Amino acid sequence: METAALIVVLVIGLGLFFDFTNGFHDTANAMATPIATGALKPKVAVLLAAVLNLAGAFLSTEVSKTISHGIIQEDQITASAFLPLIFAGLIGAITWNMLTWLLGLPSSSSHALFGGLIGATMVGVGAMAIDFGVVLSKVVLPALLSPLTAGVIAFGATKLAYALTRRYDNKPDGRDGFRWGQIFSSSLVALAHGTNDAQKTMGVITLALIMAGWQDSADADPQLWVILACAFTIALGTYTGGWRIIRTLGRGLTEVKPAQGFSAETSTAATILASSALGFALSTTQVASGSVIGSGLGRRGSKVRWRTVGRITLGWLITLPASGLVGAAAALLVSWLGIWGIVVDAALALVAIVYIFVRSRRDEVTAANAMSEVAASGRAVKVKRNPPPTRRQRRLVREQAKAERSGGRQDAPRDGNGGPR
Repeated sequence: METAALIVVLVIGLGLFFDFTNGFHDTANAMATPIATGALKPKVAVLLAAVLNLAGAFLSTEVSKTISHGIIQEDQITASAFLPLIFAGLIGAITWNMLTWLLGLPSSSSHALFGGLIGATMVGVGAMAIDFGVVLSKVVLPALLSPLTAGVIAFGATKLAYALTRRYDNKPDGRDGFRWGQIFSSSLVALAHGTNDAQKTMGVITLALIMAGWQDSADADPQLWVILACAFTIALGTYTGGWRIIRTLGRGLTEVKPAQGFSAETSTAATILASSALGFALSTTQVASGSVIGSGLGRRGSKVRWRTVGRITLGWLITLPASGLVGAAAALLVSWLGIWGIVVDAALALVAIVYIFVRSRRDEVTAANAMSEVAASGRAVKVKRNPPPTRRQRRLVREQAKAERSGGRQDAPRDGNGGPR
């Protein structure tokens, strides 16, 4: 019993640390475009995102139920066998999150968690302990459909925004009034992020409490202290900003105009909030990236850079299996060495985290030299600096030229009969 209690404590600690990494890994999903367009200063943006992530964590618990009573069939596994596997799965998720943070890769913290848990469970217990129906319906399909859905919504919203605010003169087409709208729309994304991502850690901790007998198995709702701990931890992680990922992929967003940013953020928030209500565990990175690509395509004179889209997609695809492999390796040590395997896993994870942190200090990144994570998606859409004129603009130019020619003829010297000399 003392061993089980110790493992539960370790799982709670690791779960909260993963929640922290999730916060700084995904900060830019909410604040990418307002930072890029100048609607918000970087530090103000991350502070606002942290506060709203905290608030969003209290709005729904459907996603946490998907984790605690969905993916893993815990009724087929004993607590003594499964608790170490949750621990191993979290190590897989945290290790992948930290590595991608060091490299500045736009990976999904959500899929890192799912991959770690699934990989550890398959090695420690077997495939029969995983409900692949839930994995397919609430993880895989949303991962495939959510970026596409968000992109389509953002495309339509951008087209509508430009159509309603079209200018007919030669002034810039940035629609600076949308900068104020971005403050609202980016705040909505931060709130939506809290309703989805914070709950994943709540679900893991709740699952550990149920397996240890510290919570009724019939009750999948997270306890109040779990909600509070996860909400404050992800908010703290969000406030740190994740500047390394922000800088690495942020420069492509410099072409995003306020109207595009507003449309992309609105699309991202709508997609995440709807999915949270249905219990779908989405990747906010994927949704935000799909929205940025869609909004870019919605702007006149743009084309897709498919090679960049391919690199972004590859990053999405490798996250789940890569974190699954790390989780499986950690579970393998547990199955071989028992309690000592947990000690070895913890020691290796600590060494890896410390090394990554120390290595990151060689090239320190702060708010002064960073932009945003989903900015790589901005690079996937090439927009001409001088887009072709609209039909109305072409017609106005023709009318102006015609008027100038007519005026020139009228000013020419004329003879006594009114004709030209």
